[in-house]
Amino acid sequence: MDDAERFERARPRLLRLAYSQLGDVGEAEDVVQEAWLRWARSDAGAIENLDGWLTRVVARLALDRLRSARVRREVYVGPWLPEPLAEGDPADRVTLDESVSYALLTVLEQLSPAERTAFVLHDVFDLPFGEVAQVVGRRPEAVRLLASRARGHVQGAGPRFAPSRDEHDRAVRAFARAVVEGNLEGLVAVLDPDVVWTADGGGRATAARRPVHGRTRVARAWVALSRRFVGGPAEVQLNGQLGLVLASTDNQRSALSFVVSDGRVTRIHAIRNPDKLRRL
Repeated sequence: MDDAERFERARPRLLRLAYSQLGDVGEAEDVVQEAWLRWARSDAGAIENLDGWLTRVVARLALDRLRSARVRREVYVGPWLPEPLAEGDPADRVTLDESVSYALLTVLEQLSPAERTAFVLHDVFDLPFGEVAQVVGRRPEAVRLLASRARGHVQGAGPRFAPSRDEHDRAVRAFARAVVEGNLEGLVAVLDPDVVWTADGGGRATAARRPVHGRTRVARAWVALSRRFVGGPAEVQLNGQLGLVLASTDNQRSALSFVVSDGRVTRIHAIRNPDKLRRL
């Protein structure tokens, strides 16, 4: 097996790692390509553990990009949401499983770059703290605390009981039916009282600049929006879970990802920035 074949075998895992850290498919692909270039310039024969070496290189490159991305996102127009992955597009080289669920990625956005990297490397990719410390540039004890804080935040932000796939899909489809019908009562019935709707337009598409909170406000807003949609919602697998794509009369699209708990929608993430929808 030549070097190119060995790298291609590792690529899906490396893409999943970089995407988990960055929430951006294009950035993840750039990071993996840079890792390939570094490997090509190195003495490949002297690398005993290729997977471990590539993992550390990709993680360091992604951490550097994440730190600079945080500065750019401070001037981003409105909320910043991760780029979704749709099943069946070229980005499906990234393994779609619970480690890159959209709900998890939105929670990871609230962590510091070091916390996010420590959590992803240790809790998702099972790297020992000693190796994580080499990437983050801190002592293993400090990395252990970073991962613990991140884990507590992730657990606190998640639903009390993870829904089954059927429960999740039923709630999403009930939401879709109610939107198509402009049915206020139907929307109220499927939304959690404390539901939060966050939209990412990035200044490129119309979107609320702040999250909308509360079942009544969210339901009324979606009833008003239902008049602007062209056709019904299209079902699509986003990061391994059922989501929706909507087209509107202004020739803009929305990709909707949902968090469901106890049969009701607790979070709606609406990605409208066209730069993040090119792969759909």
